Order: sequence, then C-alpha cells, then structure tokens
Amino acid sequence: MNHSIRTATSHDLPAAARTLSVAFADYPWTRWTIPDDDYAHRLEELQSLYLSHAIEHGLVLVDAHGRGAVAVLPSSAPPLADDLQRQVRELHGDRLEALLAADLPAHPMPSWELATLGVRPEARGAGLGSALVDAVVAEVGRLDPGCTIALETSDDRNVRLYEGRGFFVTAHTSTADGPAVHSMQRTLPATS
Repeated sequence: MNHSIRTATSHDLPAAARTLSVAFADYPWTRWTIPDDDYAHRLEELQSLYLSHAIEHGLVLVDAHGRGAVAVLPSSAPPLADDLQRQVRELHGDRLEALLAADLPAHPMPSWELATLGVRPEARGAGLGSALVDAVVAEVGRLDPGCTIALETSDDRNVRLYEGRGFFVTAHTSTADGPAVHSMQRTLPATS
C-alpha cells in the first residue's frame, strides 16, 4: 500500500497529538507512567508537549490522512524548556517518581532518538508503521549520513516492527513494578 507521509508543521500538532494519544491508549509504558485519573487527557497533553519540542528541535512526520505520526530528535537538541518540564511533571503526577527511577541505558553519542511513533488502531496492519519508520530513517539519513538512530519500546510487537526495518535490540531493562523496556538502534550508511 502506498502511504502519503510528509513533514509536520505546528498546524499538524493537535491532530498528531490526538493520533498518538489514541495509538498509545493501551501502551504498557504510558499506562505505567501516567496516572489513571484523566489518563486520556494527560496522554494527549504529553504528546502535544513532546511533539512541539520535536517540531522545533528535530523532525516530525505525519501521514497525510492523520492516521500516524513519528518524531525524532538529535542528541544535540536542547532539553525541554523549564515551563514544558513543569507541565510534564504535573501531567505525570504521582507516577513521576517511577518514571525517573527507570534506569534505561544511555543512547550512543551522537545519535538521533526515535522519540515516538504511533498509528491509529483502525489503520494498523496496512504497513503504515513501517512506512513511517522508513520515511524517518530516510530523512534522518539525508540530514545526518552515518548517524545512529536509537529508541525504546515496551511492546514486543514493536520490536518485530523495528527489527524488520533494520534495528536491533541492544538491551532489555526491567522496571520495578512496570513493563520491560527494549532498547534498539540502527546505524545508517555513511552516504545517503
């Protein structure tokens, strides 16, 4: 199937945040790190904050039909601004301590972080997730040939998706009372 994927702008942010919040509704990591109280709203707000940072300092791609989105950030991107950090802390509420205690391995330096990728449930199984991965890998490879792209996932189905796109598992991390996290990466060719 042919998918129409393009670079997002700030105008795409609300729809992309909604798409990602629907895509992550039952995701183990977000279920563990976001309180149940008003979970859907918190999740959409967090996605919006992270996407706005990625649009400014990295790259966000969206499906032209609003069914999927992906965001990457270079390791040179600044941390979230203080106001955004405050909002993130508030949205994580009483789960913030667990989130901060997760001891995930550092990404290789320098690298790009595939920070989020989501596809609406009704659009899954048609190759859109793979198309989003391929599109973001191609664009990052054009911007930064020879770089490494790193990510984490808490869903075994995602591991298979990323392995099918050339990524490999570099670590498995257990959390105290939450999901296991798979760290993955892929080094791109030095020439695009």
